[in-house]
Amino acid sequence: MGREVDAVYPTRMQRTSPGGSRIAHVWHRLRGRGAALVDAQRGHLFVWSPVCLGIGIGTYFALPQEPGLLGWGMIASAFGGMFLACLYTRLLVPILVALTLVLAGGLLAGARTQLVADPVLGFRYYGPIEGRILAIDRSASDKMRLTLDRVVLARVSPGDTPAKVRLSLHGDQRFLTPSPGMTIVATGHLSAPRGPVEPGGFDFQRHAWFQGLGAVGYTRTPVLAVHPPEGRWLVIHRVRMAISAHVQGILPGRTGAFAAAITTGDRSGMDLGTLEALRISNLAHLLAISGLHMGMLTGFVFGAVRLGLALVPHAALFWPIHKVAAHAGLAAGALYLALSGGNVATERAFIMVAVMLVAVLFDQRALTLRAVALAAVIVLVRRPEALLGPGFQMSFAATAALIAVFAYFRDRDGWRLPRMAGWVAALVISSAVAGLATAPFAAAHFNRVPHFGLIANLASVPVMGALVMPAAVLAAVLAPLGLSWVGLKVMAPGIAWILSVADEVSGWDGAVSHVPAPQAGVLPMLALGALFVILWQGRVRIAGVVPVIAALALWSVAERPVLLVSESGGLVGVMTAEGRALSKPRGEGFAAQSWLENDGDGASQPLAHERWQVDGAAFDVGDTRFWLETGRGARERALADCSRGSGVVITSADLGNRWKTAPCTLYDSGRLAQTGPLAAWMQDGKPVLRPTRKAPGSRPWIPADQ
Repeated sequence: MGREVDAVYPTRMQRTSPGGSRIAHVWHRLRGRGAALVDAQRGHLFVWSPVCLGIGIGTYFALPQEPGLLGWGMIASAFGGMFLACLYTRLLVPILVALTLVLAGGLLAGARTQLVADPVLGFRYYGPIEGRILAIDRSASDKMRLTLDRVVLARVSPGDTPAKVRLSLHGDQRFLTPSPGMTIVATGHLSAPRGPVEPGGFDFQRHAWFQGLGAVGYTRTPVLAVHPPEGRWLVIHRVRMAISAHVQGILPGRTGAFAAAITTGDRSGMDLGTLEALRISNLAHLLAISGLHMGMLTGFVFGAVRLGLALVPHAALFWPIHKVAAHAGLAAGALYLALSGGNVATERAFIMVAVMLVAVLFDQRALTLRAVALAAVIVLVRRPEALLGPGFQMSFAATAALIAVFAYFRDRDGWRLPRMAGWVAALVISSAVAGLATAPFAAAHFNRVPHFGLIANLASVPVMGALVMPAAVLAAVLAPLGLSWVGLKVMAPGIAWILSVADEVSGWDGAVSHVPAPQAGVLPMLALGALFVILWQGRVRIAGVVPVIAALALWSVAERPVLLVSESGGLVGVMTAEGRALSKPRGEGFAAQSWLENDGDGASQPLAHERWQVDGAAFDVGDTRFWLETGRGARERALADCSRGSGVVITSADLGNRWKTAPCTLYDSGRLAQTGPLAAWMQDGKPVLRPTRKAPGSRPWIPADQ
């Protein structure tokens, strides 16, 4: 039809240009192919909705500064215009919808940022701290940690007091048995959450903003309870902790701690050695209450209820038993969500399972990419910041890859296997696909690549699904009769097996390798390429392999800073042939460990300090001389070093504003508090120092008085 119209009514180009007909012919062919590509995606475009939302959300968080009122007005106007264009025109509708969703993602992220806004402590505080316990967990140093609300601080007005603070408990704490809802008092140190320890590093400041944490700190004095547990909505938290204590009372040791973690989400009983073994063997996902646990639990309940009803003739003939089973699965999932504490990962897993079970209620296929896309949209609308976390990225990557791979086999004839062989093949394929899909994200966030994770998962996941989770359901069913110990005792051998597998595999030579952190654009490029391969219909999908390969190539040549300086000025890390050399063997452990992990270096801080072959305070990086002055007398030594008139002096002392007029380049603790940690890359044989911290107030989570 288009060719006939063009023949009767020639275009302006055809009328005025001798080559117009040839150009028009090429144009028509390109337009026809483009239309064919778009038509091939009809019915498959919804799955791109979370991708577009994610692009908008990711763009918002990548902005160097918050859009002002004018900027938000322009974005909102563009969103409104795009939305109206989608309603009143059919021209390029898929592209318009995609752009509308991208803008919607940015608006959602901006709105969420403002909705969670709470006061952030603007100074270092030492004094009495009173608050109600919201949550109990353990810090990276294996210390008990309390999250408090209803916070009261001495000499701090209620309007400036953070809504929540997190306090690590050091020293002798035998006077307290913490419970959610209990009001406690302590004397401790608090400060605002800090930003990244290097450019592009993990931004705890932003993470804390969305967690509602306005201050973090510690206490070394005994913590005392001043009021018993209270608060109706905290009853579920107290029930969780009571169940955790009950489980660990019946199953002592790390078996009970593992059981408590997978049933209630309470990891306070897990020791660091066990956690490390689980991470190295790639079995840490069995500990987190996420998609695997929620899927196993609801799947077991769904199957058990359906099988039980199928054994009743009247129900099997006249009841929609699959829908009754779906309702039971939903109820079990909701209860599990509540008992596990309702954290983000469990909430995300419940949404995914709920979408699939609701699909069963409406006689739709449960495991489809549309269901995964709908779950992702719900999660992103509720918590846009979840996009940045490894949990969201890894869970949806694994689910999408598994559904795509098994859909490929399902749609191919000749792939049917005997039942037992099919189960074995499904287990191997699912473990391999999930491992491959999540490996880049795990490596980017945790700088580790477990080499024997497939073996460990093949040995552990069947036990988790066939024994541990059904036993947990049995314990829950028997609990009202006081017989929960029966299910827990049945669970114990399975947990012991999983832990023994973790210990064995983590002890193998070469069980894990360390990789450097990727550049900022690597992970989005890799994710978009992989999504194009999975979501696009037709042979053109193979083009998505190109950005994946390009991202991996960029990652392989990632350049790390030759010099890193902590915010206090007390720790320096210099890259050497053996790896990064650290200036001290202990102290500022978080920064030191983060630097080494981002380098892809598995060394500990004391081992990295052994590489520090510096005699005195002076050391060279390229053609530039540096001096590092810390400890007693650092102020005088730093001024003497600076008087030489060249080089860079770094000191943990506070020299006031002397860095503005100093004859050398001077970074004291006061100036570093403004710039944040420093990083240097080589340019023309000279290290170029770059600050980490953005301008104060440039983003809502960066206080204006910082």
